[in-house]
This record gives sequence, structure tokens and C-alpha cells, in this order.
Amino acid sequence: MGMSKSLSCFGYPLSIFFIVVNEFCERFSYYGMRALLVLYFRNFIGWDDDLSTAIYHTFVALCYLTPILGALIADSWLGKFKTIIWLSIVYTIGQGVISISSINDLTDHNHDGTPNNMPVHVSLSMIGLILIALGTGGIKPCVSAFGGDQFEEGQEKQRNRFFSIFYLAINAGSLLSTIITPILRVQQCGIHTQQACYPLAFGVPAALMAVSLIVFVIGSGLYKKFQPQGNIMGKVAKCIGFAIKNRFRHRSKEFSKRQHWLDWAKEKYDERLISQIKMVMRVLFLYIPLPMFWALFDQQGSRWTLQATTMNGNIGTIEIQPDQMQTVNAILIVIMVPIFDAVIYPLIAKCGFNFTSLKKMTVGMFLASMAFVVAAIVQLEIDKTLPVFPEAHQVQVKVLNIGNNNIIVSFPGDTVTLNPMSQTDTYTTFGTDQLPSINVSSPGSAVTAVAHDFEQGHRHTLLVWGPRDYHVVKDGLNNKPDKGENGIRFVNTFNNAVSITMSGKVYEDVTSYNASEYQFFSSGKKNFTVSSTEFPQTCLRDFQSSNLEFGGAYTYVIERQSDGCPGIKQFEDIPPNTVNMALQIPQYFLLTCGEVVFSVTGLEFSYSQAPSNMKSVLQAGWLLTVAVGNIIVLIVAGVGHFNEQWAEYILFAALLLVVCIIFAIMAQFYTYVNPAEIEARFDEEEKKKNSGKSDPYASPESVTQTVM
Repeated sequence: MGMSKSLSCFGYPLSIFFIVVNEFCERFSYYGMRALLVLYFRNFIGWDDDLSTAIYHTFVALCYLTPILGALIADSWLGKFKTIIWLSIVYTIGQGVISISSINDLTDHNHDGTPNNMPVHVSLSMIGLILIALGTGGIKPCVSAFGGDQFEEGQEKQRNRFFSIFYLAINAGSLLSTIITPILRVQQCGIHTQQACYPLAFGVPAALMAVSLIVFVIGSGLYKKFQPQGNIMGKVAKCIGFAIKNRFRHRSKEFSKRQHWLDWAKEKYDERLISQIKMVMRVLFLYIPLPMFWALFDQQGSRWTLQATTMNGNIGTIEIQPDQMQTVNAILIVIMVPIFDAVIYPLIAKCGFNFTSLKKMTVGMFLASMAFVVAAIVQLEIDKTLPVFPEAHQVQVKVLNIGNNNIIVSFPGDTVTLNPMSQTDTYTTFGTDQLPSINVSSPGSAVTAVAHDFEQGHRHTLLVWGPRDYHVVKDGLNNKPDKGENGIRFVNTFNNAVSITMSGKVYEDVTSYNASEYQFFSSGKKNFTVSSTEFPQTCLRDFQSSNLEFGGAYTYVIERQSDGCPGIKQFEDIPPNTVNMALQIPQYFLLTCGEVVFSVTGLEFSYSQAPSNMKSVLQAGWLLTVAVGNIIVLIVAGVGHFNEQWAEYILFAALLLVVCIIFAIMAQFYTYVNPAEIEARFDEEEKKKNSGKSDPYASPESVTQTVM
């Protein structure tokens, strides 16, 4: 048991300090890593949006399935203290492994900037994620309960306050990490080639997890440690199994009915255990609709982040990266939890409305559903501004005249005359069944047919500079540039190769009448230098781009001016994002209010309705609803292939609305219990029974443990 009287500070046990700091570091580590995950899958490993979202939600689901394992290990084998230590070690190793998996020089043998052996990175990152899921999930039900164990009898008020502080520590950790890790990610690092710095961005969370473990161990001498209670989950399962078997055995008419199906276990188990299990079962039944809330809530990290990449991040004078929008949730939580506790709930109580836990949770579900309606409206606004990209069976072509003559281009059903240094306004779309026969000519010249194998599902640019001179370039951009960056490529109209250096990135030897690949730049004005053996010595070689915004793509043509020096002409390939990221704030606000009234209340409700020795069972049950929610996202995203993202948002909103109504009806039939009173009643009966004789075989169940 450690010390008889624990050291205290401001009326709280001193040991609490270590537990709160441990939780802060652990959540920083977890959310910091999670904020990067989708973009890491997409940009480093190279999976598409759907697969990245799927793996992300599989991982989150796994993190919330493992608490059952943690609760079992702690309750029946190691006790909470040792469980937290051992699983934290597993967790730290997992964070280290995923950091190593993102080092591109690990398998980049030819130093070209792309790993040569991607399966190594994929398998390392999967091993890392499995270890992290084991660690974070396993310690989840233990840390908060271990904190609760530190309080003496009669410290209920401090204990409840501790849970509020605990929830704020969680969000402070997640807030700081979701601001800091994206900043680390956009740094450039690497041994042979400079790249987005994933190893550092994953490495900082790994270091904090190690700090978290060390802090927890330092406090070791101060903790109150209880012996494991024995396998309570096993006992519950056996009792339920026996009741069902017994009921099945006596299913004929001559046996009288019993009030509750669990009463069929009376032959073998005592009344107290049966009544405790009844309480737990009634709460677990109420949990059935809850996963739908989490299904919506956890899309902030996947779908909503991808939505932000198609938006403009200039909010006033500050600039926001798409994955930093998630911080809005954490900022709002830190503001809203105290406001709800101190202002909103007391006001509702003043109006005489009995705002019970289950009513709060119903309101939370409704708010989350509305958040998705707002997300769909924002998506519709974005869709109006998005360019149309070719589908798998289509080809898109635009024409860019980089010569000095007027050029006539004829498509099937359309003829365009292009002045020198101009382009067609839009890309023309062709189905592959009617692949374009395109002809090029200039006034008074013969007609040249463009012979080219157009690649399906791609955009192409037809460069023309004379009636017989053309070159087709595959653009290679089939969606808006990632992370709100801008794609820039150069076209060379000189006879010799030209090299360009722009903000530290090099376009090497762009050959005559050809286009480079796109490279990507963040917003702002960029300086660039062009060089070629063909330029006269006296020429200016330094230029500046226009002010780049978010998610655009441009072609810069390097043209020969009358004095033989290079000039620059800019053409827009993909317009920049115009819808502002600030428009996401209302949906985050609604979802956060939903979280405050749903999540914080749900935890409190689970605690208040559980018998003392089954708090961990209900904790694990509550976390299980989060896991199932993430599995729902996988199913809906997998089964319903929506062409329109807004339709998927509306579907989720509608599903949650239906579930919300069902939950409201179920809540009407729930009667609140006070487990302590019921325990006390059993204690009384046992005292009466045992008053005549001292019973050496008194049920060990009668020892009430106050386990938070």
C-alpha cells in the first residue's frame, strides 16, 4: 500500500501531479503522431486518399479496442501501476519505430530522394502503429482510474475536480502537439536529399513519450498502489454464461418465469454480483447507439483535414496549414469545458429544466449531426470553385502557343486561333472512345495532324510553336496540389537547355521546346534564377513569381526577347483555392460543443452508474464505442463510393440524426441508480445474517472497493 498518509499539496495528493504531467506528455505524443498520419501515408508512402483514410481509422479503432486488454491485465494480473509502466515502454518503442520508418535515406540507396524499397517503410510503420495501439490503448483505462485511487475517503470533491483537470491536460497536450508537429513536418531535412521532415515530426512525440514514462516512474514512491482485484471481467462473463445456459435448460412451461433473465444465475452466484451485473448491462445497452457519434467525430483528422487542403489558409494576417485546422477543436475544448460547467449548465438549471446526463448526450449527438450539415454546405461552396479533372476513361487537353505566329488549332467540333504566347482558356475533355484528332496549322500553311498516344485519366498540354512544330506534355497533376501548395513548371523556348533554381529547388536542363515536371512551393512570392549557355552575358537572370496563394498550378514560359535575353510569361493551369479555411470554424464549433456535452458527460455517467468494482469494465465499454465508431467510417467510406463528398457528409449527418432519436427514446426508459446505496443495502443484509454467528465463509464480495 505504500505510505499510510500520502503527502498533499493544495489539498490534493502530491502524486496526482506526476499522473497529470504523464497524461499531458502521453497525449502530446499520441495526437502529435496522429495529426501527421494521413499526410504521411499520402505524401511519403504514396497511398491515395481513400486508403490513407481507411488505414488511419483502422489504427484509431485499434487504439480503442486494446483498452479491454489493458483493463484485464491491470485488474487480474499486474495491477495498474505495473501495467502503465510496461505498456508505456512498448508505446515508446512503437513511436521510435514509426519515426525510423519515415527516414527516406534508410532505403534510398541511389540518393535520388525517393526510397528504393517502400515495403520496408510500410512494414516498419505498421509495426510501429501496432505497438502504439497496444501502448496507448492499454494504459488508457488504467491512468485515469489510477489517479482516482490516489484520493482518500471524503475527497470526492477534489477527485471530481481531478477528472476535469485530467480532461484539460489531455486537450492541452493535443493542442500543443497539433500546432507544433505540422511546423516540424514542413521543415526540410535529410542526409542526401532535402525532404519534408517526417523523422523529426515523429521523433519529437517519441521523445515526449519517453519523458512521460520517466516522470511517472519518478513519482513511484508517492503512489497508493492497490493489489489487482482478481479477474472481474471473467467473473461477469461466467455469471452471464451460466444464466443463459440455465435459462435454456429450464425453457419448458413447468418452470416459473423469473423477473430478469440474469436471475437464472441465482443457483450458483450471489445476489450482490447479479445486481451489479444488471447495473452494468443496463448501461451497456444504452451504449449501443453511441458509436455513431464517434464515427462523425473522428473524421476531423481525416476527411475534414483533406477538405482543408482545398481551401485558402489566409485568415486575416496569419497563414494556416491544413492539418493545423484540427487545433481549432482543442482550442475550443479548453475554452468550452469551463464555460459549460460554470455558465451554461447553471443557467439551464436556473430555468428549472432538469438537464440529465442522458439528455445532455442526446443534445451532443444532435450538435455533431448539424456540424456535418455545415461541412456539406462548405463542401458545396468549394465544389463550385474546383476544376474538373478527367475521370479514368477521359483525356483532357489544352493548347499553349509558345511561338511567334498565330496558330489555328482544330479539335473535333471546335476551332481556335491562338495569338503568340497565349493559351486556350480551359482544358477540353474527350472520352477515350472519341480520342481527339487534333490538327495544327497557321494561315496559308498546310495542316499537320497531331500524332500522340494520350494517357487515359490525365491532363495534357499541347505546346505549339509553328504550323508543323508541336510537342505534347503529360501534366501529371490530377488533383489540387497537396497541403495547399502551388505547382510550378517551366517551358523553355530557347534552342539550348535552360536550368532554373527557385527557392532552393532545381529544375535541371529543361530541353528546347519542352516543359519541366511540376515542383511544389508554399504560398508567397518566390525568387528564381534562370541560366543557359545561350544567354548573352549582359542579361538579367533573376526574376520573381507573382504572389502565390493556396492550391494553384502555373506554367512559366521562358521566352526569347528581341535582345536575346530571357523574359518570363506566366500562365495559370489550375486556379488557386478561393474558399477561406475560416469557413470551417462553424463546423468545428458545433462539433466541439457536441463533444463537451457528449464526451465529458458520458464519462461521468459511466462512473456514476457503475458498481465500485466494475468501473474499469464500463470504462473499457465506453472506449469500445469509440472503436466501433471508427469501424463504421471504414464501412461507410468503403461501401458507399460517393462521387460527391458533400453527399457523404449529408449521409453521416442523417445517420446520426436517426440514431439520436433512437437514443432519446431509449433514455426515456432508463432509471438512474445510486450504486453506493445498493451496495450499502447488501452490506446491511449481510450484517443481519451474520449477527448471530461469525460466518467464516462470508462472501469475499462484501468488501466494497472504491475503485474510481
